[in-house]
Amino acid sequence: QVQLVESGGGSVQTGGSLRLSCAASGFTFSTYTMNWYRQAPGKERELVATITSAGGGTNYADSVKGRFTISRDNAKKTVFLQMNSLKPEDTAVYYCHARWFTYYYWGQGTQVTVSS
Repeated sequence: QVQLVESGGGSVQTGGSLRLSCAASGFTFSTYTMNWYRQAPGKERELVATITSAGGGTNYADSVKGRFTISRDNAKKTVFLQMNSLKPEDTAVYYCHARWFTYYYWGQGTQVTVSS
């Protein structure tokens, strides 16, 4: 069955770094656009970063540009989110998301907490 399993979340201080990973299985990973979303308490889920199927195109929310980097390894069926210069407002549950036309899947989420 389809699985997206995130890992790498945790607690860091302001200015710290974390690297999230999302391991995929059960679908043709290399054909899917991969996204990272996040949801903070009391807020709507927001799109953080996107990478195209071949990895040639990326896009970021304005709030994370220059600090976060999305990448993927199609051979390992894994997508990454490198997060640097973390701020307290980055605190949220981060979700991996896969999309191909009308097909999409979500991971279970991983908590990121940034303390000041």
